Amino acid sequence: MSDLLPMSRQELGRLEIIQQVVKKQIKQRQAAERLHLSVRQIKRLKCAYQREGAQALVSKKRGRASNHQLDAALKPFATELLRTRYADFGPTLAHEKLTEDHHLALSVEVVRRWMIQAGLWHPKRAKTPVLHQLRERRARCGELVQIDGSPYDWFEGRAAGCTLLVYIDDATGRLMELWFAEAETTFSYFEATEHYALRHGKPLALYSDKLSVFRVNLPNDLSGTGTTQFTRAMKQLDIEVICANTPQAKGRVERVNQVLQDRLVKEMRLRSISSMAEGNAYVPEFIAKFNRRFAVVPRESEDAHRPLLPQDDLARILTVQELRVLSKNLTLNYHKVIYQIQTARPTYALRNAQVVVRENRRGEITIEYKGKPLPYTVYRRQARQGEVTPSKQLNLALDVLTQPSKSRKAYVPPLDHPWRRFRLAHNSKQPTSHPPG
Repeated sequence: MSDLLPMSRQELGRLEIIQQVVKKQIKQRQAAERLHLSVRQIKRLKCAYQREGAQALVSKKRGRASNHQLDAALKPFATELLRTRYADFGPTLAHEKLTEDHHLALSVEVVRRWMIQAGLWHPKRAKTPVLHQLRERRARCGELVQIDGSPYDWFEGRAAGCTLLVYIDDATGRLMELWFAEAETTFSYFEATEHYALRHGKPLALYSDKLSVFRVNLPNDLSGTGTTQFTRAMKQLDIEVICANTPQAKGRVERVNQVLQDRLVKEMRLRSISSMAEGNAYVPEFIAKFNRRFAVVPRESEDAHRPLLPQDDLARILTVQELRVLSKNLTLNYHKVIYQIQTARPTYALRNAQVVVRENRRGEITIEYKGKPLPYTVYRRQARQGEVTPSKQLNLALDVLTQPSKSRKAYVPPLDHPWRRFRLAHNSKQPTSHPPG
C-alpha cells in the first residue's frame, strides 16, 4: 500500500507525455504544445522525473493549508451573526449586511456555504425557465415607466397590511417612486403620481395592468366617458397609459415586487419601522441604495421626462371629476348625496346647467360652473345600497366596518339647512326660553 501514489487526472496525463519525451518518442516542442507549457518547463519536468520519478510530477501544494484560508475564529463569529440577526435572509442579502454593517471580507459563496452548513439556507433546485418573447429596453429614461401595486404584510404584523405602489423605469431599471397606501385606489395612485411628477417630471407613458383604476373593464359599457378617472387625469398631463395584456409583459415591475418583499421588508425590520408614514419617510433612502446597486445605464443619455407646465395644476387635475346637470331646484346627486346650489342670481339662469363635481383624496367636494366654484349645501343623504367593491379594496372596506374610527362622522345639518328652517318656523309660533334646534 505504501507504493501507491495518488495523482490527479491532469498529473497522470502529464506523466504519460513526459515518459514519451524521456523515451524520445516525441520531441520537447511537441510535448510543450500538448501540455500548453513552455519548452523550458518541459525540460524542468523531464529532469525532475529522471531524478525523482513520478513523485516529481505531483503538486507540492497537496496536503498543505491554503495561503488564502480564512481565520478559524471568523466562521463561528459570522455564523452566530447569521443565526441571531439574519436567520431568514438570503445569502446575497446576508453577505451585503455582513460587509456593510460588520465589515467582514467574505464572498457570497462562502456565506452561502456557511448558511447551508448551519441549516439557515436550503439549496433550491433551479426552475425550468419559461421562454417569453424578448422585448428590448426603451432607450431613454422616462420613456416608459412600469407601475403596479403589491399588497403584502410589509410590516410583518407591526402594522396592518397595506399596498406598496411601485414605479420603475423600463430603460434603466431604476426605482422612481415607492408609496405605501391602504389599497390600490384611484386616489392612492393620484397621490403617488403627484410625488413622482414633482420629483422627476412627467414621463411619456405609464405601463400598467388591467386594474379598473386604469381601464374600463365592463363589456359594452355605454355610460360615462369610456375612460377611468386616472386615465383622464394622465391625458390632461399628456401622459399615455398603456395596459399590458399579461403579467409577463410587464415583468420588470413584477420581478422587482418580489425583490422588495424580501429586501425592503428586512430593511424596515432592522430599523423598527412600524407604520406607513414611517415607511414612506424611509423609502427615498432605500430607493437611492437600490438604484446604486441594480440600475443600468440607458442606451441614450437624454432624459425623456418633461417638466410640469404652469397649466398643470395637480391639485385640480388629480381629482375625481364627474359631470352633473342641475335640476330645476338647482340640486344634483353625487354618490347618494343631494347637493343644493346656493346662488344670488335668478334660479332660472342655472336650471339644466352642466356642472363639474370635483372630489380630492381628502373627500372635499367642489362644484364648478364654467371653471368657477359654486357655493352649496348638503340637502339630503340617500340610503346606502349594496355597492360593487373591487377585490383589491375588499379588505379596506371591511376595515372601515370593523374599525369605527376609520368610518366617516355622522352628518350634522348646518344651521341654514331647510330642515332646520322648517323647525324654526314651526317652533316660532310657541314662545320658548331655550334656543330652537
